[in-house]
Amino acid sequence: MTRTPLLDAVRAAARQEQFLDVVSRDEAEKRFRAAVPHAALGAENVRLTEALGRVLAKTLTSAIDLPPFDRSSVDGFALRAGDTAGASEGAPVRLRLNGEVLACGTAPRLTVEQGTATAIATGGVVPRGADAVVMIEHTSFDEDETGPYVDVRRPAAPGGFVAFAGSDIARGETMLREGAVLTSREIGVLAACGLPEVPVVRRPRVGIISTGDELVAPGAKLPSGAIYDSNSAITAAAVRENGGEPVLFGIIRDDETALTETVRRAVLETDLVVLSGGTSKGAGDVSHRILTDLEGPGIVVHGVALKPGKPLCLAVTGTTPVVVLPGFPTSAIFTFHSFVVPLVRAMAGLPPEGEQNVEAGLPVRVPSELGRTEYVMVSLAERDGDLVAFPLGRGSGSVTAFSQADGFFAIDALADAADAGTRQTVRLIGGRLRVPDLVLAGSHDIGLDALVGLLAQRGVFVRTLAIGSMGGLSALKRGECDLAPAHLLHPESRIYNKPYLAPGLSLVPGWRRRQGIVFRAGDTRFEGRTAADAAAAAAANAALILVNRNAGSGTRILLDGLLDGARPAGYANQPKSHNAVAAAVEQGRADWGVAIENVAKLYGLGFLPVADEHYDFFLADARRGKPAVKAFLDLLAGEEARSALRALGFVPAASLAEAGE
Repeated sequence: MTRTPLLDAVRAAARQEQFLDVVSRDEAEKRFRAAVPHAALGAENVRLTEALGRVLAKTLTSAIDLPPFDRSSVDGFALRAGDTAGASEGAPVRLRLNGEVLACGTAPRLTVEQGTATAIATGGVVPRGADAVVMIEHTSFDEDETGPYVDVRRPAAPGGFVAFAGSDIARGETMLREGAVLTSREIGVLAACGLPEVPVVRRPRVGIISTGDELVAPGAKLPSGAIYDSNSAITAAAVRENGGEPVLFGIIRDDETALTETVRRAVLETDLVVLSGGTSKGAGDVSHRILTDLEGPGIVVHGVALKPGKPLCLAVTGTTPVVVLPGFPTSAIFTFHSFVVPLVRAMAGLPPEGEQNVEAGLPVRVPSELGRTEYVMVSLAERDGDLVAFPLGRGSGSVTAFSQADGFFAIDALADAADAGTRQTVRLIGGRLRVPDLVLAGSHDIGLDALVGLLAQRGVFVRTLAIGSMGGLSALKRGECDLAPAHLLHPESRIYNKPYLAPGLSLVPGWRRRQGIVFRAGDTRFEGRTAADAAAAAAANAALILVNRNAGSGTRILLDGLLDGARPAGYANQPKSHNAVAAAVEQGRADWGVAIENVAKLYGLGFLPVADEHYDFFLADARRGKPAVKAFLDLLAGEEARSALRALGFVPAASLAEAGE
């Protein structure tokens, strides 16, 4: 066969090099820690006004007493406690007032002699001769021909209302210890002791490079086949969260020369270099190759038995660690938090992240790949006082899954699944758990997003789980959610939702949304036909490719009814959302499918109406009295929700009921 550059590229892609040596997560961490000291960087002095959040580089002792003098802690009179012995309301002790008032910052001139007192403000210097202060509320002022005096109605104890010099911090005493994270409280201590600047651990400078021909900076136009670079923004934010200073080197194309130059510059200018993409050894992945050309010791690990995260590459050039993260966002985030965050925090002098785990039941079986530890992100909800972990299952390419997850659990490399009903140890993301007030599990819809937003304005924290109409109904029956949004068309009766009611469940009407066949505008194979005729003709035309919907969804049931047993080309392609159907048609990967009308408009597609679908809510009767459920039902019945739904092109069921329809 004739060799051409295109065929050579195809051969290279088909014969991807294998990973050098896939190791376990523990072995990867062991090798990385052996190659890279996980220790704090050197110290630098910063002004106190810039020290917030920094880590103290050395233990500090006070050069002064705090307070630096004996001072009054109340407004009143400095006196000798012995002069007030026996004082009472009925028999006050009279003391002559000295001729000065000790306000803050005023140095005393007069000694408090026996039988006298000196007026003093809170914070004033206690004068010579005085050993106590009496509150002004326990005295009466007057004067006679010999001058002013006070009658003291309560006896004072020696040291009463006096803050002695050094009672807060004594000269030579430790103020703060090395490793302390400086908050407003610690900064207040340092300022009180007169320090204008403070020695802190230098923040690690982390060079961040995104690689890939497919990447486009946010804000630029998105060409076909391209994606926006989210990894650099995510990584930079995570670096800041963990005490580092991100240094962005931009997007570098899959060009070995350009990438080598950028990495060399980053190594010189930063303490740690993090690349994302280019680790999987595909035809366009060059990040791992350039590391072999840099100064040693070179690659420490390339390939870790993790899912997501197998392509991770850990290396060192000179003394600078270089980490190449997988390109897919979820893989990049997981591996960054597993391997990079501990290093960044150690360099910054911060303690390791605290882990908080909770136990939760797994409602569904989660298959796994033998030989790789798999991390499964989950959302948590309550069931009868216990926690339930719903797998998010968006895959390593998902940008949103990590932000929506409460935590994750691990499936052992020797297991092929985590079985439904098992208890899982979930590590919380962010170290805390907020259990939602309301859980809605089932079919997702942008109208639901609008209602959730309105509930959030009322202080109701809602968790939505897009698990399909049937999935939501099953979860509701198991007690794992409060309401299950659904649009289930019963195949025999052709009635939405009601035939699926079971004892203990009620149906709450939601809204109507029009379902129909979507196709590229101007396609004469669909234009002008009825939906039934178009579906029949398309199913019989082998050149037309269908994009289906997932089993268990209301749209799938509707489409199967249209097809009447036919299985056209593309039937096995089963995405889980209306948007995925519309995108496949818009981009030419499919020619037709079924989706809701407002999504068709959003993508500029043609639309042939099939049915006005009922998007309703199954409700567990036992939860009707729950405050968050009541708030949702009240909102759904109100005009604010109706207006929001109408603005999205939906018809609220409550409006139809009022109109007698």
